[in-house]
Amino acid sequence: MALIALLRALAGFSWLAVIGVIGLLVARAARNNPMRGGWTMVLGTLIAAVLLNTLSLGLVFIEPNERGVVVSAVPGAQGVRQEALQPGLNWIVPFFDRVVTYSISRQTYTMSISPEEGAIRGDDSVEARTADGQVVYVDASIIFAINPARVVDLHIDWQNTYVDGLVRTLTRGVIRNAVSTFGIEEVYSVERLTLTNNIRTELEGKLANEGLILVDFVLRNIAFSDEYAASVEAKQVAEQLAQQAAFVVEQRRQEAEQARQVAQGSADAAVIAAQGAADALIIRAQAEAEARIIQAEAEAEALRLLGEALAEFPQVLQLQYIEKLSPNITVMLLPNDNPFIIPLPDFSTP
Repeated sequence: MALIALLRALAGFSWLAVIGVIGLLVARAARNNPMRGGWTMVLGTLIAAVLLNTLSLGLVFIEPNERGVVVSAVPGAQGVRQEALQPGLNWIVPFFDRVVTYSISRQTYTMSISPEEGAIRGDDSVEARTADGQVVYVDASIIFAINPARVVDLHIDWQNTYVDGLVRTLTRGVIRNAVSTFGIEEVYSVERLTLTNNIRTELEGKLANEGLILVDFVLRNIAFSDEYAASVEAKQVAEQLAQQAAFVVEQRRQEAEQARQVAQGSADAAVIAAQGAADALIIRAQAEAEARIIQAEAEAEALRLLGEALAEFPQVLQLQYIEKLSPNITVMLLPNDNPFIIPLPDFSTP
C-alpha cells in the first residue's frame, strides 16, 4: 500500500519535471540561449513519467478482508477476469483494467419495526400472514458474508446491489413463506424455534446459490395486529383471573382439609382416651377379681389348716375362746383349787 502511494507520488512529480524542463527550454530559447541536449532531457523525463504512471496504475493492493474483481477491456477477457484478486500486491493492465473490491467480512442487515434500528429508516418489519389468516410483523437480522470463491459471480449477477436486491428480497420472501405454515399461537409460542430454524435452513440454501454465506439468522421479534394483541391481552387477563380463582379454591380446600384433619385428630384422641379409660376399668376389675379369688383361696386354705389343727389339737379352740373373752388380758393367775368363774365349754365332744 505504501509502495503504491510512493510510486503515484513519484509519477506526479515526474509530470511536473517534464513541464519544468519544457519551460526551461522555452525560456532559454526566448533569450536566444538554447540549451544543448534539452529535448533529449525532455524526452527522458517524459519516458520516466510514463513508466512511473504506468507502474503506479498497474499495481493494486488488496486488503486481507477484501477480494478484487478485475473488469477488463483486454481482448478475450469477456469483460471480467475469472479469478478474483487475492490479498496483497497485484498487477493489472493499466488503462485496460479496473478493479472493483468487495469486502468478505461479515455484514448485518436488520429489518425492524423501530425506525432507528433497521437498515432502512422507518418501519421495515416483514408483514406476514399465518396459516389461520392472522397478520404478524416480524423483526429480523441477517448476518452474512460474501463467499470468496464466488465473488466474481456475485459481481456479474448483482454488482453493488446484492444487499438490497438479493439479501433483503430473499429474506422477506422466505420469512413470509415460513410464517404461512404455522398458526398464530404456534408462531409466538411453541413453534417459534422451529420457525426460526426453517427460515435459517431455507435462506441458507438460497443465499449459497447466489454466492453468499449465511452466518446466522436472528428472529428478533414478532408483533401482532392491534386487534389480535387486544384479544391476546383479554385472554391473558381471563387466564390470570381463572388461575386466581383456582388458587382461591385450592386455598379453601386446603383450609377445609386442615380443619378436617384437626377434627379427625381430636376424634382419634377422644377415642384413644375412652379406649384407655375402658381398658383401665377392665384391668382394675380384673385385678379386683383376681384379688378376691386369691383372698378366698387364702381364707379357704386357712380354714382347712385350722380344721386340721383343731382335729389334732382341740385345745387351740379353747385358747381362741379365751382371747375373744378379753383381748387385753394376757395372763390370769388363779388358785389351783378355785373353780372357774365362767365355765369353759367342752370342745372335746364332737
